[in-house]
Amino acid sequence: MKTNKGSAGTVTCELCPKECRLAAFERGDCGVRYNAGGELHTLVYGKACSLHIDPMEKKPMFHFLPGTPIFSVATAGCNLHCKFCQNWQISQKKPEEIDNADAPPQFIVDNAISNGCRSIAYTYTDPTVFYEYTYDTARLAREAGLRNVLVTAGYINEKPLRELCRFIDGANVDLKAFDDRFYREVCDGSLAPVLRALEVMNEEKVFIEITNLIVPGLNDNMVKISQMCRWIVEKLGDETPLHFSRFSPQYQLLNLPPTPGDTLERAAHLAKEAGLKHVYVGNMRLPEFENTYCPGCGTLLIERAIFRIQANNIKDGLCPQCGRKQHGVWK
Repeated sequence: MKTNKGSAGTVTCELCPKECRLAAFERGDCGVRYNAGGELHTLVYGKACSLHIDPMEKKPMFHFLPGTPIFSVATAGCNLHCKFCQNWQISQKKPEEIDNADAPPQFIVDNAISNGCRSIAYTYTDPTVFYEYTYDTARLAREAGLRNVLVTAGYINEKPLRELCRFIDGANVDLKAFDDRFYREVCDGSLAPVLRALEVMNEEKVFIEITNLIVPGLNDNMVKISQMCRWIVEKLGDETPLHFSRFSPQYQLLNLPPTPGDTLERAAHLAKEAGLKHVYVGNMRLPEFENTYCPGCGTLLIERAIFRIQANNIKDGLCPQCGRKQHGVWK
């Protein structure tokens, strides 16, 4: 990753918007990148702290190879510090504080293939902080005929993101709120770079789905949620899948209650009113917002039960009833 060198051996990391300026042997805010003798190094290349085979729907990706398994990989560290993080045991830890396995890029690709996976997810923490590992693995995966999926907060600078998008097929981006104050106070970040990252992915033809975790009392303002939905329609398109996810007490927000079901339903209906055609609710059962329907004729296309596909009626990417082309990656 390109860096700017300063006086007295300092280095500025240009990977994410925080652009940490590091003195000799100092680590960045992510905890995994450091200045070694005036050169930026990563402590997590090929060091996986989590390897799993997941259903695609768990990412969640509902319009991308539905019903297929996806090989998932993560390393320690994150460049955000969300108070509600569900994976804080690995995202908020330094590499030396947790168990890691040697898993170089070719190992990931080989294991994805041997386990019958058609794609690889860079997930659980954030692939931004294990950028070089993600980049090299995704390149090898593309050569092997596999798809690549980012599960990310999208807190990354434009230049490295565009370079990575050359090998990325899909992404679920965690748009945490449509409120810069929330990003600053709850996530230790900012909103504008995430919105720009979404625009860049869209320009680079990455298939995008968005997740918005609704936290009671913090980002459940319906005016802001409506603004977010209208922005998605205007900038990314009205068929961009949006997943509203139910919060449960995690990490530093153990004092808050789970998101009420009626809050999620109201947000989902507002998203529909804003013009979004594919709106889902996660972490609780709401069948109306669990299945996929044809935006043209309303035919049930994909029936789901949590992470399981009960029925998939899409034929060659088309609605079997009206023949409308469906937004997604189906084969």
